Amino acid sequence: MELSVVVPTLNGRDRLAGTLEALATVVPEAEIVVVNGPSADGTTGMVRDRDDVDVLVEIADRSVTTARNAGIGHTTGDVVALVDHGLAVDESWADAVRTGLSNGDVVTGPTHRPRRAGAATETVEKRTVAGRDVTYFNSGNVAFDRAVLDALDGYDEYLPVGGSRDLAHRLADSEFRVEWAQSMAVERTYGADGGQPQCDWAWKYRSLAYRLSKNYGTRPTVLGRLVGHAGSDALDSLRDVVRRKTGPSEWLSTGRDVLSGAAVGLKDGLSARACDRSIARNPHGASTRSDRAVSVYDWR
Repeated sequence: MELSVVVPTLNGRDRLAGTLEALATVVPEAEIVVVNGPSADGTTGMVRDRDDVDVLVEIADRSVTTARNAGIGHTTGDVVALVDHGLAVDESWADAVRTGLSNGDVVTGPTHRPRRAGAATETVEKRTVAGRDVTYFNSGNVAFDRAVLDALDGYDEYLPVGGSRDLAHRLADSEFRVEWAQSMAVERTYGADGGQPQCDWAWKYRSLAYRLSKNYGTRPTVLGRLVGHAGSDALDSLRDVVRRKTGPSEWLSTGRDVLSGAAVGLKDGLSARACDRSIARNPHGASTRSDRAVSVYDWR
């Protein structure tokens, strides 16, 4: 197995350093590709001073989806893993990747999150959507046989959020299998969370509507899932109004963002479905552009 590891990063110099140190210890033979968004914290200098990074790709786009495709495009291994900055791979990680890919085409595992009373660990998430069994993968801890990424043309760059969920839906409609390996674990490094970002409701529902309509068309299931998600979020937001955590005007504004985002996502998703009827179902994939990188430092 020739392993390449892509690490996207944006303004995470210290957390990235911890990730690279863990990779150098656990998989010293792996090809390491760091994709740096327009960081302003000295990430470029830190990476260039290290001797455990093979390629540094600098991009101007802040989207992690674009960063993933850019990194994949500069790998040479027959297995390509993606590990988020701020995550440290466990000692069993490499063996789990090897074993998982002997049974399937994609392998993923949990993220351990430190807590005061012990570590919290993710478990495999599966859903049945329109009769299709979907196994979601951990976006920051996953390894692919290169044939998968070639066949599905990587990630869909229309989506700044939800790109991994979209890829999981496309995998479920293909011959490729996703394996879950509990021992393919990563752990959040200290201070890596950085708090919870504010939810962008318009893009959350634009992304959800886009990937559902692109992958399943106008089936009742699509509208049902959208309405179900929106209803649940509306009730949660209304509870915040009752508790006076937010005001009625903010609740109404959120509702407008949800409706407008869903409408645009449905339209664009159906357009994307019509544009690409192949197994890839990816009109905004890795092969559609070659201008992602602003500069590339290749030390191989």
